[in-house]
Amino acid sequence: MNEQTRYSEEDIKSMSGPQLLLLLYDEAIARLTSAEQLLEDKNYDEFDDCMGRVSRIVRYLKDILDMNYSVSGDLKRIYEYLVYDLSVIKAGKESKREEIGRILHILTELREGFDGASKQVDEQNVEEGIR
Repeated sequence: MNEQTRYSEEDIKSMSGPQLLLLLYDEAIARLTSAEQLLEDKNYDEFDDCMGRVSRIVRYLKDILDMNYSVSGDLKRIYEYLVYDLSVIKAGKESKREEIGRILHILTELREGFDGASKQVDEQNVEEGIR
């Protein structure tokens, strides 16, 4: 998702839960990618802002977890780890620059996993509807 892409309130209200989840991941990934460039440009104020926004998104993802699923405990620990690591990167700036790529990788993997699971559920619902 391009950072210039903005969604209207109507667009967001019409999205399904999985679409909203992917939107959150896309925004976190876009902000973290921007933060990486801002750090390279030594634009520390905007870097801090981007890192803060990514942290808020990840905390929100943790807060909305449905703990009735067995995988939720693992996801909660991953999100807590990410929030901690994001704070370390934000505080360390230049000395922790290489950590951004690792966090980007984790967020991208989580996004792809949720996207794949969502598609699998959609396909299963279609198949059940055919029967």
